[in-house]
Amino acid sequence: MLLLTIMASCMPFDPPDAIAEVQGKRASARTNPSENGFLCPYIDSRCPKRSTNLGTEPYPVCSLWKNAKGERDTERDLICVCPKRFYQVDWLQAVVEHCWPFDAPQNPVVATEVKMKGFGNVDFVVADQNPDGSIGNFLSVELQAIDITGSVFPAYQALRDGDQLPKRPTYGFNWDNVYKRYITQLIRKGYFHHHWGTKIIAVIQDQVYQTVIEKADFMRSPDIKNNNVNIVFMTYVFEDDPEQPGQFRPKLKRVEGTSHANLQAAILYKEAPSKDAFKGKVVEALKRKG
Repeated sequence: MLLLTIMASCMPFDPPDAIAEVQGKRASARTNPSENGFLCPYIDSRCPKRSTNLGTEPYPVCSLWKNAKGERDTERDLICVCPKRFYQVDWLQAVVEHCWPFDAPQNPVVATEVKMKGFGNVDFVVADQNPDGSIGNFLSVELQAIDITGSVFPAYQALRDGDQLPKRPTYGFNWDNVYKRYITQLIRKGYFHHHWGTKIIAVIQDQVYQTVIEKADFMRSPDIKNNNVNIVFMTYVFEDDPEQPGQFRPKLKRVEGTSHANLQAAILYKEAPSKDAFKGKVVEALKRKG
């Protein structure tokens, strides 16, 4: 078994086994995103992603494989690392269709990057604009992808050069960052939206949402029109694209809501770990100090 492990670690690594998509297309050897000016097909403009290794040149890696070994399932193992990737589908229309709790909007409009002191900012606001220009009912929308730990840059370089790597690049997905940072922000903004009598919609990949549920199993409801619901999760997975064989596309997975109070309680009031186990950790720390 040890010999097999050593042999596997010495085998060359194919970059498309780590990088799933570049510039909206399935990763393939000698891909050259500079040929069309690093154009992102989902926003019809230059890719906004950057890497410290590239300076001002875009870094158009859209998605990665969670599992680089054996059989992979697109829905389970393809992880989006750029929020612009969701733009392949009309998720804003999906927000209105699945999450709008009010009477049908007469003049729906979309504002981007709305900021306010004491509140922060949201990516989008879908609103019903009155004839006089004022805003009636509205929903805020936050679009979230996941960051990675480590780096896949060596795989990106090898992909462009048509080379293989001596070993798999070291990378992972920063699930904890989403839980600690993004969910905390949602609780705060959900509280504000509760007072405003509206809701905030979190557009997020289903795998990321599932990790949040596993860490804090908060109360959830499919009745997103309920007045007690002020945070709505609209989740997506990826599937093989039947219209473009070999490519992938986002698919709506679930829409369910909760309240800022439920989410906060689930995070703050989890079952306490063992006191004796904690004391044991204190002893370990003291031994290290000695």
